[in-house]
Amino acid sequence: MQEKLTILQINDTHSYLELHNELFYEKETLAFRKAGGYARIQSLIKDFRSKNPTLVFDNGDTIHGTYEAVATKGWHMLPVLNEVGFDAMTFHWDTGFGPENLKQIGKQLDYPILAINAYEKESGDLTFEPYKILSVGELSIGVIGIASNIIDKTMPPHFSEGLSFTSGRSELPGYVAELKEKSVDLIIVLSHLGFPQDLKLMSEVEGVAICLSGHTHNRQEHIVQVGETAVIQSGSHGSFLGALELTLEDGAIQNIEHQLIPVTQDIPEDAEMKVLVEEALAPYREKLGRQVGETKKVLHRGWSVETTMDNFLLDAILYHTKTDLAFSNGWRYGVPILKGPVTLRELYQIIPMDPPISTAVLTGSEIVALLEENLESTYAADPFDQMGGYLKRAMGLHAYLKLENPKGTRVQKLFIGGEEVIPDKEYTVSYVTNQGVPKKFGKEHKNLEKHAVEAMMDYLAEMGPYEKDLRGTYHIV
Repeated sequence: MQEKLTILQINDTHSYLELHNELFYEKETLAFRKAGGYARIQSLIKDFRSKNPTLVFDNGDTIHGTYEAVATKGWHMLPVLNEVGFDAMTFHWDTGFGPENLKQIGKQLDYPILAINAYEKESGDLTFEPYKILSVGELSIGVIGIASNIIDKTMPPHFSEGLSFTSGRSELPGYVAELKEKSVDLIIVLSHLGFPQDLKLMSEVEGVAICLSGHTHNRQEHIVQVGETAVIQSGSHGSFLGALELTLEDGAIQNIEHQLIPVTQDIPEDAEMKVLVEEALAPYREKLGRQVGETKKVLHRGWSVETTMDNFLLDAILYHTKTDLAFSNGWRYGVPILKGPVTLRELYQIIPMDPPISTAVLTGSEIVALLEENLESTYAADPFDQMGGYLKRAMGLHAYLKLENPKGTRVQKLFIGGEEVIPDKEYTVSYVTNQGVPKKFGKEHKNLEKHAVEAMMDYLAEMGPYEKDLRGTYHIV
């Protein structure tokens, strides 16, 4: 008996509920257009549901990433998420307000949060259900969730309070076997490990038909086949919807067609969802819509090595602290800010948690070690040693890097303030969050009263429109 099944994926929406700026890869440079919004996503989902039996999955990084998400600890999204009607999700930044908050939200969701690799430290029990068996017509489908494995390793401590995380590598084969014993026709892995990690994991485990990957914001226009497993990932910020249309014969896949669908501005908005989105955002529109400055450069995070958005943040920090150097994490999320007026909402999109600016003192050798650790966590040869986002953002230094080199040997030359770094010299450093400069590096760490968003507002007010070019902080040789 032949059957049709559609599987839809969104990943890493980072709480972007409505139409927003997005960058697109074009022939010679990046282009910037409007995209996304749950009302448009819902229209696409409803269209697929009208044609074939359809499952919809969310890979996580869902309830964190905007001012509104931080202000409500993600609860403003609850009606929107339930209206979509997802079938399951997993998580990463979603524990940004503490695991207990995510557990409470999970109790109010109409679908399960799944993770085979999140454990209660005290009892050793799984925090969430490991899998869900879904029935679609005559088909029995097992869905296994894998949360991000870096939550207790590189994220702030409160993200993993009371929990520990594994990669899921040792657990996955057992759950695949368990689902096969329950005679499921199809096994789907819903993962937030990252695209390189998922490709390696799928090469190690048999029995998975489809892996829906998240975390690394890959825009996969084609299925990557790893043995018998089809792997996809579908961008970020809700700007894309991934669609797999399966043809099955007696429960076995005969054909898969894949689309990476841009959620473009011309897609009609679903009326019911549009109302829910407006209800979620309306309390904050007046405050966040206020103009706080101007930029003459497009500010974006489209590059792995250096970006205008993070340079703007670091310029504002250095303007306040006057330290030798400034660092921030290489965050992937945060949509572009176009030339023209800058609103308070857009500053919070750069760094929604608005942490205090911190300062410390590091020696030259510690700065090299800091960079080497970050280079390994970003570009490690073994995907499971990749623990970061993009390359750590920096201001005040120039480094020459060999990315293909082994761990600890990638920094070829480092200059600070125009002079080659002196290993035992002490340099003043400012940063935001523990991901900028972990406490194990340096001394005299302290938080200032000034927070990141206020520093950016002050910078724009006192320096005028932002118009600085990239500095060539990192040279890849």
